[in-house]
Formats: sequence, structure tokens, C-alpha cells
Amino acid sequence: MAKIDQKIDLNAKIAVLCGGMSSEAAVSRRSGKNCLGALQRLGYKNSELVEVDKNIAQKLQEGKYDYAYNALHGKYGEDGCIQGILEILQIPYTGCGVMSSAICMNKEYTKRILSTCPDIPMAKSAFVRKGENLEEKTKHLKFPVITKPVCEGSSFGMTKVNKREDLKAAYEEAVKYNDDVLIEEFIDGFFVTVGVLEKDGKNFATEILEIRPKNEWYDYEAKYTAGMSEFIVPARLSKELTQKVKEISVKAHETAGCRGVSRVDLMIGNDGIPYVIEINTSPGMTDTSDLPAQCKVMDISYDELVQIILNGAGLNK
Repeated sequence: MAKIDQKIDLNAKIAVLCGGMSSEAAVSRRSGKNCLGALQRLGYKNSELVEVDKNIAQKLQEGKYDYAYNALHGKYGEDGCIQGILEILQIPYTGCGVMSSAICMNKEYTKRILSTCPDIPMAKSAFVRKGENLEEKTKHLKFPVITKPVCEGSSFGMTKVNKREDLKAAYEEAVKYNDDVLIEEFIDGFFVTVGVLEKDGKNFATEILEIRPKNEWYDYEAKYTAGMSEFIVPARLSKELTQKVKEISVKAHETAGCRGVSRVDLMIGNDGIPYVIEINTSPGMTDTSDLPAQCKVMDISYDELVQIILNGAGLNK
């Protein structure tokens, strides 16, 4: 891909938001440090890390920032909360807006929105609120299943359950993170992920990354420990399936109202169907994260990727 145009004034003061108050704070700090390095290499000398805590509104006001680069992950950072603060303070920011961030942070409501589009396949699932009858709500599901807190990332609180008698324990683990739990039928196949970016007002999909974890499934250890997963990019898919996965990913991004950047996670079932699992509106930017790896094979360097995402900050003015 051709060199990315710089569309933000190099003298702009940019707050790279990281840390935060979620279980993904440590990962966010790694993303933030990398993004700050890229911004400074790109010439944005007035960029700096800003640790997000309960005083973030005051920090942003006192800092008199022109833009915010959102490197937060998880609760308060990609669920519409920080986006709402930035809207009130009238600071343009990278990534998705309030509504799409809130929707995509909740895996159940993401599925409900995407279900309005018949061309987006998804796994059969059950949504269980705290206090509801677990057996009754899941009686239509076939095992194995995956239990997930509806509003967590990085695989926190997730469990693969092979037998129904083990479901209650897995559910109890998930509710440590959220009162609401999504339980999906496990798709026998392999995991792929696709970045969706915006350039000159048009959304495009990155190359598809196929991930083969050394663990039984793509858990936290497999995601963030070097050597624990095999990354294959471009994915080993037919030309037709490659095109289909990219089209579904862009459609999911647009259906959920995403802007600027997202990462769509899918499972390619043994039936050949690409099932959308979730949309991440603030993809990781660490040394082992998916989005930079997807872009690298498209001749988009890490720094150019950061510039693309920063250019999107103007979308939320």
C-alpha cells in the first residue's frame, strides 16, 4: 500500500490514553507505549502518555490536548465511557464513537445488532442474566460451549465447557467479571481475525490472520505470550472464502456503526462458514497483537498503521 498521508498537524498536542481501570490495564499500557513511540517517530513531538483514572476529565482539561489517541482496552476505555468524556470536552479522538463502542463491548448486544443483517453468520447462543435459570436458558445448546462475560476482553473469564455437568462452574467463573453471561456453541474449526480500517472515507479489510494456539483454544496466555500461538498471514483460505470473510467483516463493522478502526473475530467452521464471534473497537497494539501483524503483510508498517488510526480522529469531531 502507498505511503499513508499525514492529515493531522504535526504540532498538535496528542494524549495517548492508556492504563485505565479494567482488567486489561496492563495490556493497554503496552499498547500505549508502542503507539506513543510511533507518534514521536512520525513527528508528533507533542504527544504524551496519559494514564487514565477517575481524574481523567481533569487531566484532559488541564493538558489542553488537541487530540486523544485511544489505546485503552476493556471497561471504561472501549465501552463508550471515555468516548463520552471526550465528546463533552470536545476533544477529537481515534476509533469508534460512543454508540458503537457501547454496543460492541457487550457481546450479546453486538449479536442482536448484527442479527439484523442476514448475511452475517453467528454461533447459536444463550444469554443468561444473574439469577436466571441456567439449565432452562441453555437447554437448546449442544456441547461443547464457550462461556463468556458479556463485557470483558482478552479472554478474561472465558471457559470451554465440554460437558453439561461442568457448565455451572464455568458460569460462576464468568459472573466474577459480569453479571450477564453469553454462552455460545463451540464452533469446531479455526480462528481468524480481520482488521477494518478507514482511508479517504472508505472502509477496507486488512489481510486475514489465521491463529493456531498451542493451548486448546485462544485464551489469555495464547494471546499475550510470545510463542504460544502460530500466526499465519495471509490465512490459508481459498480465494473465494478470503473474499467472503473480508466482506462479512466490513459489513459487521458498518452494521455495528463502527468508524476508524475495529477488529472482527471469526471462527471458520468445518462446514466452511465464517461465523462472526465479536467486534473489538480498540484492537491491541502490542508487539504480539493481531492488527499490526495483519497490516505488516500489506506493507503497512506499524507507524503507518498508527497514522491511519490517528487520521480517523477527525471523524469524531
